[in-house]
Amino acid sequence: MEKQWSELTKEQKREERVKAYISPPDVKFRDAKAEKFYKERVTRMMKVSRCEEPDRVPVALPTGNYAAYYAGYNFKTVMYDIEALKTAWRKFMEDFYEDMDMFMGPGFIFSGKVMDICDYINYVWPGHGLGDDVNTFQFVEDAYMKEDEYDDFMKDPSDYGFRVLTPRTMGAAEGLKYFQPLSSLMGTPMVMTMPFMRSEVRESFKKLIAAGEAMEQWQKELMVVAREAVEVGFPAGRGGMGIAPFDVIGDFLRGTRGVAIDMFRRPEQLLECIDMIYDLIVPRMINQINDSGGFSVSFPLHKGDDTFMSRKQFEKFYWPSLKKYINALIDEGVQVSLFAEGAYNERLEYIGDFPKGWVTWMFDHTDMARAKKMIGGTCCISGNVPASVMITGTPKDVKEYCRKLIETCAPGGGYILAGGCSATETKNPDNFRVFMEAALEYGMYK
Repeated sequence: MEKQWSELTKEQKREERVKAYISPPDVKFRDAKAEKFYKERVTRMMKVSRCEEPDRVPVALPTGNYAAYYAGYNFKTVMYDIEALKTAWRKFMEDFYEDMDMFMGPGFIFSGKVMDICDYINYVWPGHGLGDDVNTFQFVEDAYMKEDEYDDFMKDPSDYGFRVLTPRTMGAAEGLKYFQPLSSLMGTPMVMTMPFMRSEVRESFKKLIAAGEAMEQWQKELMVVAREAVEVGFPAGRGGMGIAPFDVIGDFLRGTRGVAIDMFRRPEQLLECIDMIYDLIVPRMINQINDSGGFSVSFPLHKGDDTFMSRKQFEKFYWPSLKKYINALIDEGVQVSLFAEGAYNERLEYIGDFPKGWVTWMFDHTDMARAKKMIGGTCCISGNVPASVMITGTPKDVKEYCRKLIETCAPGGGYILAGGCSATETKNPDNFRVFMEAALEYGMYK
């Protein structure tokens, strides 16, 4: 008799989750080489993420949106022209086929049409708040939740998000502020239709439906490229994107200035809100991973670095809920990777306290020698060729930087050669190719 899911150990759960990663169902590889590369790459990434020695150091190129420019386009073009986007990422995938172990597809390229329809207030992008030649979009941080609205948010976060926050951050959704409280939808006759008597509400829903239809088409095209990547031999990520509970508040609700003030003026209320957010998002993330058949969750960490908050503030406000989140995922057999934006040199004594082989830390400005020494025994580490070296250096400069990183971080396994952050503005494509040259020359295990 098979065990129930709840009776399995975290290791047994992980093995169940990665089955589709190891042998993707319904995938026909384009040739024997593609199948061979896929198996080698999957094995390599599984070993390194578990802090074991693979055959060689894996390579993750810091490409960002470089594929668009490599193909002769710019970021604005691929935001609005799906065929140009697919052409660009296909070209990069083929031209750098043997130069990387992971292919970063165009999944983070948002549809310009969708963004235009939504009329986002908390984003700007080329042609909408930014110049046509800008190579990315930009988040516009602000205190979209006012300091005296914590209680309103915590009392009914769904209602607050729908009727208050969304109209403040999306022009197309302005009419939602005229909707009645969601708690009033208790089955009473006609209640659901009454808000639609207002033209503002009807107009907002029309725009959101149009955005949803455009998003559906955009996602279908992105999935074409994602499937092609697997068929040519690149493993798919198969996971979700998590946000640290503190960052939910600091990024999307109160903004950097607002949450920094709140740590001093209303610390207990902030902690209460962090706990509430944890209770909301963690079960939702686990359900998402279960429904999608995924096995990993990645976190971009924004407010936890050395320069934003003190050690005591990190201990009190940032780390407890994030560590609890990570452990909850591990208990469900989910691998976790975290991008520590900025510097985490003063955080190293905290962030390695996990069972061996479950957590990967991707570092930006962190001292990699210290990271290897302090957390390399339990966590995989990744990084961190600077974007400045990628953009201004020669291939020789980049390869030398890679060599030093490999010699420092690779012994014993558990290291991925990568950039500190994306380097879209790189001019010389050979600055990407020398990553693999360095891995093959200096990163082979006996």
